[in-house]
Amino acid sequence: MSRADYYILPDSDADSRAAFLCRLCDKILGLGLRVFISTEHESAARQLDQQLWSARPESFVPHVLLGQSPDSPIEIGWDDQLPDHRQVFVNLSGRLPDAAFGFERVVEIVVQTPEVLANLRQNYALCREHGFEIHNHDMRPRG
Repeated sequence: MSRADYYILPDSDADSRAAFLCRLCDKILGLGLRVFISTEHESAARQLDQQLWSARPESFVPHVLLGQSPDSPIEIGWDDQLPDHRQVFVNLSGRLPDAAFGFERVVEIVVQTPEVLANLRQNYALCREHGFEIHNHDMRPRG
């Protein structure tokens, strides 16, 4: 069964989302899986590419923009681009595209902004409709 993982962060800024994504990619790579990160447009993909290079000086997250050489276990794309694998789809593009439902795992990183929250509520409902096993990971501090 396919699964969807929602990582709910306490923060509302894009840098926190990128920093968490970097740590998450390390973990997913440790499981031997390939990752596709979907962004809204090319400029967002290029910005994320730069953030991943500088996010953690003590570690290396191997990645490329989709279609670049050499091959990498993490690929970043935009619009309707898709990789040649269907393992992990990380959605950073707002609304979840239909193609995401062909992946084994969908990952959403939730930051506390109205736009992101609205999109992710819709995406959550779509994953449930497609029969995904849903896992919520609430990273907010307990009060």
